[in-house]
Amino acid sequence: MCLGIPGKIVEITDVESMLANVEVSGIKREINIACIIETTVEDLVGKWTLVHVGFAMCIIDEVQAKETLLALETMQALDHEVNDFSAVGQAVGDK
Repeated sequence: MCLGIPGKIVEITDVESMLANVEVSGIKREINIACIIETTVEDLVGKWTLVHVGFAMCIIDEVQAKETLLALETMQALDHEVNDFSAVGQAVGDK
């Protein structure tokens, strides 16, 4: 399964190599933006994008980005709950 994580482009780091920093939940990473350039590289600063394995795959709007981040956070919380439940089940089965 491929999963794109929403990130906001906060700065262009290398115009020639088409690299930019994106921020995802407070963490900045350098990604390749070659697939999403429509006009100039500088026009991408402030835009939201779906990031997959270090590449910006497409531009998304801010509402869509925030909804996706919320859904991912909710899934992570659910995953934590399932893991806790599984640990309890194993402890009960061990007795």
